[in-house]
Amino acid sequence: MSPVNPVEHVIALDVGGTGMKAALVAADGTLLHEARRATGRERGAEAVVETIQDFAAQLLDHGRERYGTAASAAGVAVPGIVDAENGIAVYAANLGWRDVPMRYLLAKRLGGIPVALGHDVRTGGLAEGRIGAGRGADRFLFVPLGTGIAGAIGIAGRIEAGAHGYAGEIGHIVVRPGGPACGCGQRGCLETLASASAVSRAWASASGDPEADAADCAEAVASGDERAREVWLAAIGALADGLVTAITLLDPTTLIIGGGLAEAGETLFTPLRAAVEERVTFQRLPHIVPAALGDTAGCLGAGLLAWDLLATEVPA
Repeated sequence: MSPVNPVEHVIALDVGGTGMKAALVAADGTLLHEARRATGRERGAEAVVETIQDFAAQLLDHGRERYGTAASAAGVAVPGIVDAENGIAVYAANLGWRDVPMRYLLAKRLGGIPVALGHDVRTGGLAEGRIGAGRGADRFLFVPLGTGIAGAIGIAGRIEAGAHGYAGEIGHIVVRPGGPACGCGQRGCLETLASASAVSRAWASASGDPEADAADCAEAVASGDERAREVWLAAIGALADGLVTAITLLDPTTLIIGGGLAEAGETLFTPLRAAVEERVTFQRLPHIVPAALGDTAGCLGAGLLAWDLLATEVPA
């Protein structure tokens, strides 16, 4: 039975390489309903796109039945190269798709409601900046340290995508010229030295345990292991060099660090703050803080994209 007073809401979807997170989000940011589903990338790109459409349609039905009205809009965050302006998921290596007209397909499946498409990291950054760790900061930089390193540049409550959608790719700043080869074709990129996967590789080699990862390295650092400390500080030095370059260019109020490495807490943040402070000269030191929203950031950000779309629509 529908409620007496219908609750206006939007659909939010965050598509990852292995799983999808979804929610129905009220105007005040309340998560009315949450759901998860496997992406199923092993079934191929077309099947993944169909799964996204099916999942969104189920959310539309659930919202109509539970909250007495259909969703007003939808927001979806996807990985890879994204043309947000035209609503096209251009390319995603881990999902195998190219030039998917995601906005058109979802709008058609959802009965013509407005649909916003966003890049996963920039969408997560939008949420962190507006309602998470960067709340109140006019200028911020969100940097998740995961398998790779990405970035989202926040300006006045919005995320700067750049002229071609590539803004914020801090992981491909070269911090060690001639260093390890990167998948992008350069050598010595930040993400080859300071991502969670880079720390995992370095610690597996230094410890002699091929199964050791970045979390194990952080634990060993906390327990006083000198080899682990060398690996950890080498990564932090590279990270600090990359961050100071970003600070010099962007002058953010707040630097938000997320992703797997941030889970190490002060084992990461205490030496990182010190390393950045050592390197700045004329630059103003930003607040360096951990991300607050965890793996819900992308979904919350997709909801914000949907509400922003409604706010900017011109009435017919």
